[in-house]
Amino acid sequence: MAKRLRITLVKSIIGRTEPQRLTVQALGLKKINQTVEHQDTPQIRGMIDKVSHLVKVEEL
Repeated sequence: MAKRLRITLVKSIIGRTEPQRLTVQALGLKKINQTVEHQDTPQIRGMIDKVSHLVKVEEL
């Protein structure tokens, strides 16, 4: 079974650059403390690296 990631937005995107806002939106996050689950792929890992200071990641 493929690994899954639980991603939670823990900091606001107010005042962040446009690419960071778009990356958070592409991950499916809109509000603080919202959580989404994604497959563990290189594309998702790259997006997480770009906004690692805004999100918390747990492996399932």
